[in-house]
Amino acid sequence: MRKTGSGGLVYSTEGGRMCPACRKPIGDCVCSAQAAAVRRGDGIVRVGRESKGRGGKTVTVVRGVEGDAAALATLGKQLRTACGSGGTVKDGVIELQGDHCDRVVAFLQQAGWAVKRSGG
Repeated sequence: MRKTGSGGLVYSTEGGRMCPACRKPIGDCVCSAQAAAVRRGDGIVRVGRESKGRGGKTVTVVRGVEGDAAALATLGKQLRTACGSGGTVKDGVIELQGDHCDRVVAFLQQAGWAVKRSGG
């Protein structure tokens, strides 16, 4: 049996590459503009420490940084270099391996961000 409603645009020569989410040509895509508008916060960067769901490993988490994906990646790289550890940027959240809350707070305050510690 064929499932109804699960089909989508398979191929089109009319508009070139199509966005899978909004099904418009990549040049007219509105998905990225909506995603950027959703990420707006209160202007305060929150730095916390988490270990749940990571096999007991401690991770420093930075939330609330405003900017696009490229700006987050650049800031993540600077924080990883300042702390001397690994890490990643996922869904607008910067994760650093290990407990580096004090270093991250000092680095972000020196860079001009409004920073608060979150968690315990």
